[in-house]
Order: sequence, then C-alpha cells, then structure tokens
Amino acid sequence: MLEVDGGTPLSGTVRVRGAKNLVSKAMVASLLGSSPSVLRGVPRIRDVEVVTGLLEVHGVRVESQPDGDSPDGQLVMDPSNVEQGSIVDIDAHAGASRIPILFCGPLLHRLGKAFIPDLGGCRIGDRPIDFHLDVLRQFGATVDKTPGGIQLEARQRLQGTQVELPYPSVGATEQVLLTAVTAEGVTELKNAAIEPEIMDLVAILQKMGAIISVDTDRCFRILGVDELTGYTHRALPDRIEAASWASAALATGGEVFVAGAHQPDMITFLNVFRQIGGTFDVTETGIRFSHPGGDLSSLPLETDVHPGFMTDWQQPLVVALTQATGLSIIHETVYENRFGFTDAINRMGGTIQLYRECLGGTPCRFGRKNFKHSAVISGPTKLRGADIEVPDLRGGFSHLIAALAAEGTSRVSGIGIINRGYEDFLDKLAALGAKVQMA
Repeated sequence: MLEVDGGTPLSGTVRVRGAKNLVSKAMVASLLGSSPSVLRGVPRIRDVEVVTGLLEVHGVRVESQPDGDSPDGQLVMDPSNVEQGSIVDIDAHAGASRIPILFCGPLLHRLGKAFIPDLGGCRIGDRPIDFHLDVLRQFGATVDKTPGGIQLEARQRLQGTQVELPYPSVGATEQVLLTAVTAEGVTELKNAAIEPEIMDLVAILQKMGAIISVDTDRCFRILGVDELTGYTHRALPDRIEAASWASAALATGGEVFVAGAHQPDMITFLNVFRQIGGTFDVTETGIRFSHPGGDLSSLPLETDVHPGFMTDWQQPLVVALTQATGLSIIHETVYENRFGFTDAINRMGGTIQLYRECLGGTPCRFGRKNFKHSAVISGPTKLRGADIEVPDLRGGFSHLIAALAAEGTSRVSGIGIINRGYEDFLDKLAALGAKVQMA
C-alpha cells in the first residue's frame, strides 16, 4: 500500500533506460545464438526478472554486469547449453506474463519442442494466442493443447511461409520474426507492426546474422539462415516511461527532465503534448517536460499503431486532460477495454464518460462490438485523494499520476504491478519531490 499526499508539482530529473517492450524480446532472441549475447541499458523491472528466470530454466546462463562507467546495467546471456525446462518450473517463473509464447520459435529451432503454460497479462483487452499458434503451425510445428498449457513440437526444420496479419499486432510480428530467421526458405510477413521496438529487434537479429528486408508497405521478407551468433546491443530508450513522466509533469503543474528520452521515437507524443499546452526542450541527453502555467487545452485524439499515437501513451495523458479546459475526445483503436482505469479517476473528481461508438475520424474494428472504447473528458476538474487499486501496468501508473495531482491523501494498493515496467519508480518519485510513503 502506498500513501500519496498530492498537490505538489513534480520537479527534478529521472532517467529512462532500455524499453520494456524491447528488452524482454531481445533477451528471448539470445536463445537463437550460437554464442553469448550482451544487452546493454537493461532496466531493473519485474519483466526482466521473469525472462531471466525463464531463460535460466531453459539452460541459458544469465549474468548481470555493470556497463563500464555508464549508469546502465547489462546482461550477458550464454545459450550454449539450452535444454527443455520442466513444466513446473516454466509455470512458476512465467506467472501472469505472456512472454513464454515468444520462446516457442527459438526453442523449436534449438530443441524441436516447447511448452507454454496458461498465459496471463494485463486486463486491457482480448489478446488471444490462437493466432500465434496458427502461425507456428504454418511454419510446420504441431500443437497439442493440454489442461496445463500447450505442447509444441517440430519433427523437422521449420519452413518459411507467408503470413498476412489481419491487424499489425506487435506480438504477432515478434513471433514471426523470432521464428522465421532460422526457418528454411523465405518468409513473407504482410501488414506487420513497425513500432520502434520492432525495428530495434530487427536490428538485433541482423547483428546475429539474420537477413530481413523491410518494405515501405509494412511487409517484411525474411530469408532463413542456418545459424545465428550472439549480439552486442544497447536497447533503445523506453518511450512509454518517458511519456508517463511527461504526463505526470503536466498533470501536477511541474517540470521533469527525462534523461535518456529520445525525440525521434516520441514525435507524435510531443506534438500532442504541445497542442495541450505543455512545453518541452530537447537536449542531447534527454527531454525537459514542463507545465508553463495558464490553462491547458482540450483536444480530440485517436490511438493507432505506429507512427500513430501509441495506446500506452493514452492512459497517463488522460489524467492530464482532466485539467484541460473544454471537452477532450479519445478514441481507442488498439485495445478494446483500455478505459477501465477511468472509474477511479471519476471517483477522484474527474468527469470522464465512456461510449461504445467510434468518436474518431474513422470507424475502427471495435465499433459495433459493444466495447466502450471512446471517452469524453470534461475539464478542468479538481481531483481529490481516494483509495485506489491498481488494475494494470499503464492504468496503475495513471492512477499514481492522479494521486500526485489530487488534493489530499490517496492510498494506492497493488503497486507491485507498476514494477513490471517502471524501474525504481518510488525512488524516482522521491527524487521529484513527491510526498509518498509505504503504509
């Protein structure tokens, strides 16, 4: 339980390291190498601990090391003795993580078999694994569903195939890349996700010896190779965490310098931040985000796949928009249930109404399926402290921002979820002058 005495503008410096959405996938990619891999800029977050445990269960030796004089840490992963982990150990280490599904392609190549326990994850929408399994079948794997999970087997080398995604899913794109790079022949992936984290994974695989071409129409062509080596790579900075601290600065009327924030990956966010009324200053070492005083402006906003406005940026920004003058309209097109976190914001004094209709420029795939995927935010409203339970990773950090912006004391439970993607967030809050303490 975290007690937050709100109403104090955040001020100071925080540092972001490697992106959560890249680091875990880069760690999985190390399974494909014939020699050790070195990943730099690794954050101390729960997801890294989960993947480390899963790698070690499968015989990979993982060593955490300091990265020279840099404040960043690095992992050295040696896959020389990859072996099949026990079902009990895999299940114990996986917990609620969905990352084990991405182990399948590399393990099928290395061992000819893989196991996936029942998968969890944040409660933000339907993220079925059936498509992952169908893709693996296309490569030639056999799939056997059991009460405790899913057994996969490759009786011969996996074969290149043609895949067209119905939606440019990040997870499905990662699955195809990690499986295709050592499959025999050519794999063509159409309508692929092209997020910066995906392109950084492509860069890692290319360093390992993969042959991947990227066309302008979201099409990847992967020519399978017989063997990959290890890699040395510094993960790109976490653009989601950077935007979260930016939103916190805006919501609390403060100023936060985010060391390590990378402008090219955040251009869409920065445009919206400026439209609302926030100011930012890009330097060689990071970005300074500020509330300049005066009124914030409402706006219409639609989430989308890259290069659109990222869905993970939406939740923290919604809290800041409760302090903007007028009506802001948010149309969520990526996850159908991403607005569940707004119930707590409304209890704190926000005015957020949810709608089933597509309140955006174009109808989306959730439009006639009874999902409340659009929101209208009326502002500005004064937020008040309340008892809050963290629902998911990004929603949880958004609740934390609301507590920091609110008058009075909030008690936030379930904050362990936030550790999945925000490194040392309590220490960072203290460094920014936030009045927080464990109860």
